[in-house]
Amino acid sequence: MSELRQRQPAAGSGRQQNTDADADTAPRREPRRTDDDDPFISVLDIIRVFVVLVIASCGLSYYMTNTESVLWGYRPWFTRWPVVKQYLSGSVHLTPVELSLYNGTDPSLPIYLAVNGSIFDVSANPMIYGPGGSYNFFAGRDATRAFVTGCFKEDLTTDVGGVEEMFLPVEDVEDEQITMAERTLRHERELMLAREQIEKTVLRWQNFFRNHKKYFEVGLVEDDGTVDPEKGKRVLCEGAKKQRPKRSEMTEEE
Repeated sequence: MSELRQRQPAAGSGRQQNTDADADTAPRREPRRTDDDDPFISVLDIIRVFVVLVIASCGLSYYMTNTESVLWGYRPWFTRWPVVKQYLSGSVHLTPVELSLYNGTDPSLPIYLAVNGSIFDVSANPMIYGPGGSYNFFAGRDATRAFVTGCFKEDLTTDVGGVEEMFLPVEDVEDEQITMAERTLRHERELMLAREQIEKTVLRWQNFFRNHKKYFEVGLVEDDGTVDPEKGKRVLCEGAKKQRPKRSEMTEEE
């Protein structure tokens, strides 16, 4: 009887063995991973960094630029009410006679000036372009020639004929060791470069008014058929002549 009692299995031992066997054969579950355990950068993290950089850049722009702009001085046209108003009302087309009315003498009209046929609104600076202003002579007209030569009294016209001479060198070298053919080719090359220089200067002034934070383009000057009797006959003003380079001061590479 005592032997039978000793051989009797302990209660629950078989159940424990089955449980251990099931545990060994059952698939093991991986521990749940959190975002903190992920070694990779998520899209949300990239967005957060980008937003922080944008905000920091806007803040630096506002405090470091004199324009108090959050875009480092850049002002989209749709953020400027005068430009938006002009865009909604459409482009302006004026003849030279009509353009002359926009010289600041009529307070009900804006102040316009033109460069190479492009009309710009400069009403934001009446102290400069209005009556009595230092540059009032530009108002109400297209004075492209004066923008190139700098002769504000003589050259308030669109005619740029002969202005290329301003960029041609003064021939002050007497005994040049070159042939007539070489001289002709050199003159043609320099004349082409001079005309390109005129175009660059005109474009620079157009962009000055077009990209100015206070001025903006409003339209074009229309040809009314009026013939300029002095067109192509104007001589270079004295101020422009003094700016001409001298051949003796030019290097061979030039």
